[in-house]
Amino acid sequence: MSPSLLAALLGSQLIIGVADSVPTLDVTPSCRAAAANTPGSFESCMRDEQSARSSLTAQWSDFRAADRASCAQETRSFNASYVELLTCLQTARDAAKLERRDKQ
Repeated sequence: MSPSLLAALLGSQLIIGVADSVPTLDVTPSCRAAAANTPGSFESCMRDEQSARSSLTAQWSDFRAADRASCAQETRSFNASYVELLTCLQTARDAAKLERRDKQ
């Protein structure tokens, strides 16, 4: 096998691996905006975001790849938020369950 082909194959494995994990989001601006008028809510928001990230890490592979890609893109284009990402994925999962149930 040629070295360039081997490098391409190994590189594609790395790209897939990175794309198949919970994205890293900067939630600080979202929490600062949410806390602009409410004292103490910044810390609460950051705790909620960390909790949502932990849930995402535990459940990431349970969500469909297409939903992960779509929700991650949607979340990045709005306000970066693990809570929003988790909610989007849960909604997509629940909608797919309802569609399957309706088809039966």
